[in-house]
Amino acid sequence: MSTRSNVAPSTLPVDLVDGGVVVEYLDGRETFYNGVPEPVESSVKSPPGKEVHVLVTGPDGVEGIMTYINDRNTHEDILEATGVGRVMLESTDEEELFPGVTVETEGYSVRVTADHSLIDGRVFVFAEDEMSEHSYELVDSV
Repeated sequence: MSTRSNVAPSTLPVDLVDGGVVVEYLDGRETFYNGVPEPVESSVKSPPGKEVHVLVTGPDGVEGIMTYINDRNTHEDILEATGVGRVMLESTDEEELFPGVTVETEGYSVRVTADHSLIDGRVFVFAEDEMSEHSYELVDSV
């Protein structure tokens, strides 16, 4: 397996629609995260073994940055063409994705934490695999 590295994200158009969240990539394609995100206070731990994507939007929710956490499948060229970032973490790493938004590994899970005193927009976490999809919005208080 080839080594994967961090990739900086670009700002992408976002559409918060009934039933989910749409993110438009730089190459014009779109992805739809199905389901209204569940509000969770400040921090969420993904189910083990899921692909985790973090979306941080601006205050108006029409644009944001998308980052894949520990994605080992997508080549850097594809991420750069789509505008999606990637952060690779070791088993005990913690990294700040965006001012006020940190990610850390906990076993086979990923914890995403938001400090809303530092964030102007919204923070969404999507955890999925072939079997299930989970979507969360980190909020200041539920």
